Amino acid sequence: MGNPKAFLTIPRQEAGYRPIHDRIADFGEVEQTLNTGERKLQASRCMDCGVPFCHWACPLGNRPPEFQDALFRGKWREAYEILTRTNDFPEFTGRVCPALCEKSCVLKLSMDAPVTIREDEAAIIEAAFREGYVVPRTYPRNGHSVSVIGSGPAGLAAANSLNRLGYAVTVYERMEMVGGLLRFGIPNFKLHKPIIDRRIRVMEAEGIAFKTNSEIDLTSLPEGFDAYCVCTGTPQARDLAIPGRDLKGIHFALEMLAQQNRVLAGQTFSREERVTARGRHVLVIGGGDTGSDCIGTSWRQGAASVTQIEIMPKPPVGDNPATPWPQWPVVLKTSSSHEEGCTRRWSLSSTRFIGHGGRVAGVEVEEVEWLPAADGGRPVMQPTGRKEVIQTDLVLLAMGFLRAELPALPPNAFVAGDAASGASLVVRCIASGRKAAADIDKYIRSRQEK
Repeated sequence: MGNPKAFLTIPRQEAGYRPIHDRIADFGEVEQTLNTGERKLQASRCMDCGVPFCHWACPLGNRPPEFQDALFRGKWREAYEILTRTNDFPEFTGRVCPALCEKSCVLKLSMDAPVTIREDEAAIIEAAFREGYVVPRTYPRNGHSVSVIGSGPAGLAAANSLNRLGYAVTVYERMEMVGGLLRFGIPNFKLHKPIIDRRIRVMEAEGIAFKTNSEIDLTSLPEGFDAYCVCTGTPQARDLAIPGRDLKGIHFALEMLAQQNRVLAGQTFSREERVTARGRHVLVIGGGDTGSDCIGTSWRQGAASVTQIEIMPKPPVGDNPATPWPQWPVVLKTSSSHEEGCTRRWSLSSTRFIGHGGRVAGVEVEEVEWLPAADGGRPVMQPTGRKEVIQTDLVLLAMGFLRAELPALPPNAFVAGDAASGASLVVRCIASGRKAAADIDKYIRSRQEK
């Protein structure tokens, strides 16, 4: 530790976001950065705890005290090497991770001012690319090959780990570009897509082969591989089967988000195909991160207004005694998109879509109450009978994703990421991909020994 008392004198300083009037005019990343001196000061706040809960809370097992100390001392290459021992893609997690590490930081638990671990992580990897620390490496080959199906965060992590272990890796992606959720599910204002392209170039230079526009039938896996890693995610969004669902102007969130990312990549769509909020009164159904992404995208497309509704009750602000550490704190989250303007409402259940001329014109909603369960389990939803109509001409369904139903797979096929767990976090998908790679290596080695 460079300064064991820095946390007493240096307050937490976040880089913050670009001004609202500036950022809603484009799809550039909203988050700003601190200068090198400020970043080193933030790293100095890490207390190198005897029991680092940040390390325990991270699905990847990252070691913040170690790379924070290196960062504070100005040892950027050392910080990069420590960070990438456990995290294949800090440039992704440093931008979109909810920072489970920070929720467990002792400074969070004691004074609600955790070390800026996520931002420091992003700064380290950006410095590494800028200074030329990130260079393609060659790894001795072991004569075996593995197919990775899906190029989202789990697939990329599995491919990266397997390649470093000496396997010839081929990644199959059904879309026209590599990246999966990172490419098509996360808006550019949170994750600029050249960041993905930059990493893919390194992986290709290290020997990984990517095949896009390749739809793989999981009941008939490609021949010629010693093992397979299935990382197909959770492609099926949860629908809202209420009267009027067939009206025009009702879309799954990813229909809009993925299309907008494609437009920014240079693709074109006809007027009939285009899902746009321009001039529309938008209603987002679902209160999670995907719903938040719809809000930010809607404003950038030129929405007239944006409303977000959630069936669950409004969480408390700041602290929630019902979810003490080490549980994830269920508190009100205000994203950069929410700051840009949005009417937010809770405890509303959608009962029917109302149309005019074949297009949605409103959604009838009903207030609900959540009552404690007698057995102490999940609260019970009770309708109140209080109904109203929210006027809208564009509805975006952001209610999560259904867990994938996979066919029976052969013993040399391993499943990772959302395909294994259901919809989860990018950081958990990376951890799952790394574990699947280790399991595949163990499996192939055990076959060799027989």
